[in-house]
Amino acid sequence: MKRRQLMRYAGAGLIATVGTGLASGVSSLQAATGDTLSVQWLGHTCFLFTGSGARVLVNPFRKAGCTAGYRLPKVAADFVLISSQLFDEGAAEGLPGNPKLLFEPGVYQAGGIRFQGISIDHDRLGGRRFGSNVAWQWTQGGIKVLHLGGAAAPIALEQKILMGRPDVAFIPVGGGPKAYNPQEAKQAVATLNPKVVIPTQYRTQAADAAACEIVPVDEFLTVMEGTAVRRVNSDAIAIRQSDLPQNGSEIRVLSYKF
Repeated sequence: MKRRQLMRYAGAGLIATVGTGLASGVSSLQAATGDTLSVQWLGHTCFLFTGSGARVLVNPFRKAGCTAGYRLPKVAADFVLISSQLFDEGAAEGLPGNPKLLFEPGVYQAGGIRFQGISIDHDRLGGRRFGSNVAWQWTQGGIKVLHLGGAAAPIALEQKILMGRPDVAFIPVGGGPKAYNPQEAKQAVATLNPKVVIPTQYRTQAADAAACEIVPVDEFLTVMEGTAVRRVNSDAIAIRQSDLPQNGSEIRVLSYKF
């Protein structure tokens, strides 16, 4: 499905961009001055970020394959960021309200937040199978966020410059044909050197066993031996600058409430 067709089907507002220039297609929100970012995991690569007076939803999905057993993420948001047009990363139809939709690489200024969309291949074949994936970088609630979506290619120097050093990086770890496997995810962590890593896109009990090729998060944790791991007994966390590690990286694994 072509992107513009998806936009009409989704019924969500679109913020347009021209190249890498700034664009603003929405009136500014009343930006809060708080220094806390609330993060809720809604399954697979889908997260809701709340802070700085805005709600940002990344990668709402349809129920199929690896996402078959998750609840549909029909939550209210001001902005929806899409990494690709695949079923598990680009299902923006039916969301409540009229969120503004960002789906292409570029720089966007809206609601007091600067969003940077960075193109990276969605497969190991130069994008010939699954096309491009958009990684999203922005600062919200005083926290520098990088969500890699379904990245599968190594991070090139030009991409790393745009991504910077994130406070919190959301990195796919489950493998399969269109996202990092545990070893590739480890290399991405080494390249980015984030303060906190939150693994995404790994096998859980939501998976349709016959149609899901990804592995559990424990395989990533095994290859990351020596890195501190914090298992959070919740699908949501609050992140503050004062909570971030001063040295090295820490992995935080959220729990989905089935």
